[in-house]
Amino acid sequence: MSKHEEEIINSWNENAHAWSRAIQNKEIESRNLITNKAILDIIIDKKPKSILDIGCGEGWLATALSSYGLKFYGIDVIPKLIEEAKKTGNGDFEVLSYKDLSEAAFPYKFDVVVCNFSLLGNESVKNVFEAVHHLLNEKGFFIIQTIHPLAAVSENYGYQDGWREGSWEGFNDEFTNPPPWYFRTLNSWKNLFKKQEINLIEIVERKFPTTQNFASIIFVGQVVNASSDVFLSDQ
Repeated sequence: MSKHEEEIINSWNENAHAWSRAIQNKEIESRNLITNKAILDIIIDKKPKSILDIGCGEGWLATALSSYGLKFYGIDVIPKLIEEAKKTGNGDFEVLSYKDLSEAAFPYKFDVVVCNFSLLGNESVKNVFEAVHHLLNEKGFFIIQTIHPLAAVSENYGYQDGWREGSWEGFNDEFTNPPPWYFRTLNSWKNLFKKQEINLIEIVERKFPTTQNFASIIFVGQVVNASSDVFLSDQ
């Protein structure tokens, strides 16, 4: 594991409690305004009966989907977050690293594998993509929501793949030691799907309603029998 990947894990171990409180108190504006609804709409549209949430954190998504009668399984590498997720009573949760996904013995395969702002690294993200075929039912969906690449262009880094310093800007003072993260261009995200032979069938871009600045991007992939034509939705 690289130094940066270790730093991500160390930071989230340190900030697990602060994160759980921030989610419970609905302190993150972008989630409240846009991204929570965005990921829920995409998942519900696929009508899944089972979901694997990779990087499930404190279990927000399981709670948000609890009324749909789904089999919900969440994994995260941070033990404190899994402890919080188990308190929800809305699914099965276990501590598991991304690199161990391919060998994990889940009780069933899933209709949807979702990563909601949980793909922060480089090697670890590749581990997730490599495991997808092992995790999904036939015609299952792989759904990712992440920061829109065009929202992260800066003078310091430009528009190219690479590690960047983290920031807790906009979060409360409980947060410390922000984790680094690995930036990918739009084309690099597409190439991850292509390399693992996951058909990228939909891209949804979400914007802030007042500024019209990009907030997030959602990629929807399907493992087999899907069109290779990408439907681009600007909502």
